[in-house]
Amino acid sequence: MKLRSVCIYCGANFNGNPELIILIEQLTEVLTSQGIFVVYGGGKVGLMGLVADNMLLRNGIVKGVIPQFLLDKEVGHTGVTELIITENMHQRKQKMADLSDSFLILPGGFGTLEELFEVLTWLQLGLHNKPIGILNFNGFYDPLIAQLDRMVEEGFLKPKNRDLLFVESDPSILINKMSEFSETPDEVWFKDRNLS
Repeated sequence: MKLRSVCIYCGANFNGNPELIILIEQLTEVLTSQGIFVVYGGGKVGLMGLVADNMLLRNGIVKGVIPQFLLDKEVGHTGVTELIITENMHQRKQKMADLSDSFLILPGGFGTLEELFEVLTWLQLGLHNKPIGILNFNGFYDPLIAQLDRMVEEGFLKPKNRDLLFVESDPSILINKMSEFSETPDEVWFKDRNLS
């Protein structure tokens, strides 16, 4: 499928790593060259702000979604193409998912991991059929990927569902793989328990 939009989950902090800045530049170049717009958490700070600013520098479309309480703390990016204000975090996440036809994860903290696993669980449950990719900067997510593989080894995660998550260090390769996504989750565990 042709990707039209990507929801980017990433940190509201940024460690200043110049190599990460280069990666963001490469990513936003890939996205804008393919006409893919970005949906993100609406912040002007941290990695979120860096992604938004780089998209805007390339005349890309950026839609920010931010709850009122964060906007009140003056962390909202008022220079984006569209800034959508929600009442709370749950509405924010739902709106971001609704506006996007794919999900891309960059380095981040608790919130980024929570967002990743929420959309990944939704995909496993068949609540959406949108590709999910991790842009694995300098092996940042290697320990997490190792944990997922351990879940497979221990029988808590089916290999087919583990394979729903793309992991690449090159933005172009990752976006291309996500564009070719057509997998569906393994629902055998659903049927075995009369949940479908």
